[in-house]
Amino acid sequence: MGSNCMGYVLVGFFISICIHQVSPLECYVCIKQENNKDKCVETVKNCEIGQDRCMTEVRWGSTPYWAPSGLKQYYINKTCASREMCEQREHQLVSRCDRIWYNDWECVECCTGDRCNYYVTLAGSTPQPGLPTIILATAVALALIKW
Repeated sequence: MGSNCMGYVLVGFFISICIHQVSPLECYVCIKQENNKDKCVETVKNCEIGQDRCMTEVRWGSTPYWAPSGLKQYYINKTCASREMCEQREHQLVSRCDRIWYNDWECVECCTGDRCNYYVTLAGSTPQPGLPTIILATAVALALIKW
């Protein structure tokens, strides 16, 4: 592999790092939605500086109106958050997050990576690689193949 090609790989690496540092995180946002459709998967926000996580809160509980059957439903909130905000909210809800269908419960999940809070899950979420990371990995793989 020529030194010229290796130079292109390094330049691509540094450009992808710079783009990743300048681009704000994108998260899905919604408030008090009954399901993970419509607003919760269509509304995207560019997060503010310091907001490096996407946070999803899921609540299962009684409907906002009295029903003789005692019906329950989901309430989903999605937003941008800082690491500290996520940790604080997780700590606040740890005792209420039992996910037992006959109880009222609340859980919070935080993740990193653009639009990583698309799905509402019952387990922890895994950080997703951003576009610059994918471009870098592809460039390195192509350079190694040609080498």
